[in-house]
Parts: sequence; structure tokens; C-alpha cells
Amino acid sequence: MKVILAPSWALSNEYPASRYGQPVLLYRSTGEAFGPEDFVQACPIDRYTQAARVVARLAKTASLDAETQALVTRFVGSLPPR
Repeated sequence: MKVILAPSWALSNEYPASRYGQPVLLYRSTGEAFGPEDFVQACPIDRYTQAARVVARLAKTASLDAETQALVTRFVGSLPPR
């Protein structure tokens, strides 16, 4: 399954870097894949943040059904408080 979270970002468990159903965050323009603990820059004015936090933020504004929300939850896991 692949869910578009923003124009530049998608979450997928069908990508080669995804293992055992664990989704990866994809930067759509390059195809680069990130795990939940990787640090990414969501947009040029942002600082580097854990990919799990980026997905949690993007998911708040995306239209997600139960299946895609489960994919987000699997990626985000339980984030420790900031």
C-alpha cells in the first residue's frame, strides 16, 4: 500500500526498502526511502526532524481511511514526548 501524505512525501510498505511490512517514508522526487528513526528535512525552511515525527505531522492534515491510518501508526509507533 502507498499513501500520499503531501506532494513530496509518501508512505509505503511496497517499496524495496520496506521489510516485513514495515512502511518507509518516501521522498517522491528522488525515491529515497527513510525509516522512522532517520532524520529528514520535510521542507527547505524546516530543520532536520525524525521521519516518524514528520509522518505524524503530515498525517494530521491528510485524508486517511482506517487502513492507511494503520500504516501511519505502524510507521510512527509510539513516539516519546518531545
